Amino acid sequence: MPMSSQQRADTEAIDDPGRGPSSGLDRNDRAPSQAPQQASYDQYRVLSMSAVVAIVLGVVSLPALILPSFLFVAGFGVVFGWLSMRRLTKSRDEFTGHRLALAGCLLSVITLVIGGVRATVVYATEVPEGYERIGFYQLQPDPDHPNLPVSPMSLEMDGKKVFIKGYIYPADKRMGLQHFVLIPDLGTCCFGGNPKLTDMVEVTLKPPHTVDYSLRLQRLGGTLKVDKQLKAVNGMEGVYYQLEADYVR
Repeated sequence: MPMSSQQRADTEAIDDPGRGPSSGLDRNDRAPSQAPQQASYDQYRVLSMSAVVAIVLGVVSLPALILPSFLFVAGFGVVFGWLSMRRLTKSRDEFTGHRLALAGCLLSVITLVIGGVRATVVYATEVPEGYERIGFYQLQPDPDHPNLPVSPMSLEMDGKKVFIKGYIYPADKRMGLQHFVLIPDLGTCCFGGNPKLTDMVEVTLKPPHTVDYSLRLQRLGGTLKVDKQLKAVNGMEGVYYQLEADYVR
């Protein structure tokens, strides 16, 4: 005897329970148990320390915007941040912090670019017309001339207009200085001891120029004088180099 449509539906429901009246309810009951699976998995991932270091380097590199000596920090931050992002991309199932590493890397990149451009412009324009740039490294004695206490190059520059950068060696007087010793870095000031004889330039500022003692880099221009005999200054053993400065920046 042929089955009615209702009988066929009942038979199909018995053969395939998943299509029965309660199947929709069963599926709804099962779905919520799978939804929080990813969220519960995320709580086992840890923040990558490399991402933290990357953002710290990005922040620490900010002084490079005005201090070229910090540019190496920005450069290191770029490389470290990029390596951190690569590692985190491969280990997303284990670590978080990809956005943090990206932020640190971008901060270092921006600082490196802006600071680098600024330093380049300053270097290219800081020497006034009529002066020749020299550095303390050019004032060091030549091993090939052991009997000469000063560099041969400095003797060639004796009496010429030069431009040199350095830091004021601390003395008793701190304000309105017209006479002081210029040194190449702050290491001697900060850690004690006397600088090398060829790492000192006795500076005399021509009126009305004066400077106040600070840790700021000084840019000076003037006439270089070289003496092969030591000249005592500020209680130190002596200096070989003197600068009569008429340009201060």
